[in-house]
Amino acid sequence: MLERKAEQPYTWEEVFSFDRMKRSMLTRVLDNVEDICEGNKPVSPEQINEVINDEWQKVKDTVRSSPAAKEAFRKYLERTVSDQIEKLIEKDKPELESLGVVERGL
Repeated sequence: MLERKAEQPYTWEEVFSFDRMKRSMLTRVLDNVEDICEGNKPVSPEQINEVINDEWQKVKDTVRSSPAAKEAFRKYLERTVSDQIEKLIEKDKPELESLGVVERGL
């Protein structure tokens, strides 16, 4: 595992668009790689990839935990569940109508 200084978590403003995400991540990756190089040791491609992957995970965690992501997931879930319910209603509509279910409620 690489030794790196403690970092601030990403803010929503840094990750709400792909261009901002890339800029923020690039800055942090470069800073971390430079910190590793301070000891004048060569940095391997594996170390660089580890830094990139760690930052990518932090970005994804920030996006997943954001209010906007939760709202977007809720909307996706509403559409998906609504579509499934609609299919079930259409499949069993004749039976349900024969049992007194009407098209629109009062």
